[in-house]
Amino acid sequence: MDKILILDFGAQYTQLIARRVRELKVLSLVENFDFPYEKIVELAPRGIILSGGPSSVYQPGAPLPDKRIFESGIPILGICYGLQVIAHLLGGEVDRAPRQEFGKALLVVDDSKDLLHEIGDVSKVWMSHADKVTKLPQGFVPIAHTENSPIAAVKSDRQKIFGVQFHPEVVHTSKGKEILGNFVFRVCGCAADWEPGNFIEESVRDIKSRVGNEKVICAMSGGVDSAVAALLIQRAVGRQLHAVHIDNGVMRKDESKNVVEYFKKNFDINLHHVDASETFLKRLRGITDPEKKRKIIGNTFIEVFEKVAHDIKDVRFLAQGTLYPDVIESQSHKGPSAKIKTHHNVGGLPEVMKLKLIEPFRLLFKDEVRRVGRALGISNEIIQRHPFPGPGLAVRILSDVTPEKLEILRQADEIFIEEIRKYGIYADIWQAFAVLLPVQSVGVMGDERTYEYTIALRAVTSEDGMTADWAQMPYDLLAKVSNRIINEVRGVNRVVYDISSKPPATIEWE
Repeated sequence: MDKILILDFGAQYTQLIARRVRELKVLSLVENFDFPYEKIVELAPRGIILSGGPSSVYQPGAPLPDKRIFESGIPILGICYGLQVIAHLLGGEVDRAPRQEFGKALLVVDDSKDLLHEIGDVSKVWMSHADKVTKLPQGFVPIAHTENSPIAAVKSDRQKIFGVQFHPEVVHTSKGKEILGNFVFRVCGCAADWEPGNFIEESVRDIKSRVGNEKVICAMSGGVDSAVAALLIQRAVGRQLHAVHIDNGVMRKDESKNVVEYFKKNFDINLHHVDASETFLKRLRGITDPEKKRKIIGNTFIEVFEKVAHDIKDVRFLAQGTLYPDVIESQSHKGPSAKIKTHHNVGGLPEVMKLKLIEPFRLLFKDEVRRVGRALGISNEIIQRHPFPGPGLAVRILSDVTPEKLEILRQADEIFIEEIRKYGIYADIWQAFAVLLPVQSVGVMGDERTYEYTIALRAVTSEDGMTADWAQMPYDLLAKVSNRIINEVRGVNRVVYDISSKPPATIEWE
């Protein structure tokens, strides 16, 4: 399968580049800027994209790739900082721009033969840079300019090396997808073969090769990721898979019951149902710090799995539905990016755990997993479910977790989702849920004064969870949800709606 390698220099848009390439039905892989040259050769990508980044190439310690990539014969596209890397390493000059350029600009095309083929003479692009190329390396020529950047796009006559000062991956660049498509197809000669069916075939082969005749435990919560992972692995190893559903006590209303019934009824799958809710809740008692909650749940989850594996005997592999955004938010090894929060199923397993890890979706985005799920025949009821965090309702209670608070939150959350479904907009929303705040306020019910909890409603729209906008829900819907929660959920007298986008906020509150 053809692939494009993206070297990450710490840009906020790196993962967006990966998504745009995949939207062209070509596999993209992101690695750190210093990914070893020998591994690049072994990977054999059809093209390399150098991302943007916050650094200046002329500063000491600036992130730079192995210079040998420019003589490898592999086509290269540098974006913003990536263009400056090309110029800097190949003998050009990069200096501080006399005028910074952030926002929209008009790109005037001077050469439309390859990278800028059929994008029009003038188009809107998105600029975000304080440095600029002031002298091109030998053999390079400008192919486009803007009013503020005489060198807005370049190419090498001798090699298939291109660079753009703007960001084609963002929606603000009107022909950005076409530009990336020109690089991927016209320059690199990739085939558009990144399809769910192809992914399934390659994953099945890989899993079969790794697992052999050994047994696999799959953590199956019932959400999209774990459900698709379970069925993908089942296709590879059949009855060697032991899917395990653990009730951790912090799931939504009737979640465990519904998950078990659905998979037992619709699929011939080894499903072990373990009710460990008492253990989880006991360990969470009195804990308010969100990171501690996540670690307690993650560690307890692993302990329970170890016990199940021991009971099943001779289990060698643990499968999880880890996604790319989970990896990005949990680790900083994919470039100089800040760690946001820990995901309980990401970042390595404790040394005491003797199971090897299988994460078939570690490089996939949520919408890609959904496409794989549809190809595997999973119902829309499961495929269209909103994401649900591994630590469950524990990170939607912004205080200590108790049975009473869980009951309040479960009821409020169920009302919210039920009304969204009735209104017909559930599929238009990336994620919607209720949060129980550690805030009690004065209210009046009947003729009596109340002092009860506040529920915050959160609903966002997004493509992949990396960025998100708050959903502008109809007022009449919000009014109905608020009225129902206050009237039907004992212990709540106030409902608020979160209108924060990601960034600067995260989707979950903890």
